[in-house]
Amino acid sequence: MKSRSRRSVRATAVLAAAFAATLPAMAAPATAAGAPGAHAPAVPLRVATYNIHAGAGQDQVFDLDRTAAALRDLRADVIGLQEVDVHWGARSDFADEARALAEKLDMRVFFAPIYDLDPADRDGERRQFGVAVLSRHPVLAAENHEITRLSTQTPDPVPAPAPGFAEVVVDVRGAHVHVYTTHLDYRADPSVREAQVADMLGVLAADRGPKVLVGDFNAEATAPELAPLWERLRDAAPDAGGTYPAIDPVKRIDLITVSPGIRVTGARTVATEASDHRPVVTDLRVRRRGH
Repeated sequence: MKSRSRRSVRATAVLAAAFAATLPAMAAPATAAGAPGAHAPAVPLRVATYNIHAGAGQDQVFDLDRTAAALRDLRADVIGLQEVDVHWGARSDFADEARALAEKLDMRVFFAPIYDLDPADRDGERRQFGVAVLSRHPVLAAENHEITRLSTQTPDPVPAPAPGFAEVVVDVRGAHVHVYTTHLDYRADPSVREAQVADMLGVLAADRGPKVLVGDFNAEATAPELAPLWERLRDAAPDAGGTYPAIDPVKRIDLITVSPGIRVTGARTVATEASDHRPVVTDLRVRRRGH
């Protein structure tokens, strides 16, 4: 990944902490001599996105096993998660949800905190909340990028750069795919989301190769503030159905978007009450063009 004009939080230490103890070492990128050619066959990739509501279901009961079961049922290769707690608070039993879900699903994980706060007590862990990416494929690189945010943790916030826009590069049988997960501002005023879209597109523009951007956009695909996305990306699941609320959804605000050249062969939402959102899953075909 190339350097950015906006500062990114490098992920080396986070990757080491997230992958150690439960997962094999990440595979090294293919050498130029062994890299697949531009005309290699397309490879399948199933990608999902899910706002997990910090492990609480539509019934507001925290049950991370239920969350894991819902994720397992997607049978996805890569999953973007939003509203992930890591030692955040009593609502999620101070669990490290990113690591716990990775262990339950036997997947690699990269966690990208939006908020990183002091421990609740002297002997506690730092309290973090953000997004994550789970992957069955080797992860070659990862970054936690900054985008514009309006903090929920400070009084009288003003829009400012803050982390929590995750990017991983996964090796899908020779295709180096950039997968991003995001959680955009929830407020009725679209101005922060508009700035966030511009920031995300700036990050994507610095990367070459196939790209998949997923997340909770807190706006429907037709919202004016999302319009710039469709100049560069394609909505992969326009007919998949609503995602929010999980019971009888009336909005489709959880989106999977793909760059030109990625073929969509299937897309659906999944009816589950393991969160207040429904997950979206897409089947893609990606050409092995390198990184």
